[in-house]
Amino acid sequence: MLEPDGSGGFVVWVPVLPGCASQGESEEEALANIREAIQSWIESAEKHGEPIPDEGALSEWTVAIAV
Repeated sequence: MLEPDGSGGFVVWVPVLPGCASQGESEEEALANIREAIQSWIESAEKHGEPIPDEGALSEWTVAIAV
């Protein structure tokens, strides 16, 4: 999910990955940052033996821009 931040820039988060969020000054930066956050989230879950949604669940969540 991607939406404009009231103070400028954009916030982005992944509802299927609890706590996985990021931000950026532009849409492109926010999306690049969330890709890194997703990778870090998955690596942390693997390291701690926590469940990771399967690819089907992740692929259902495409970027949605709130206006």
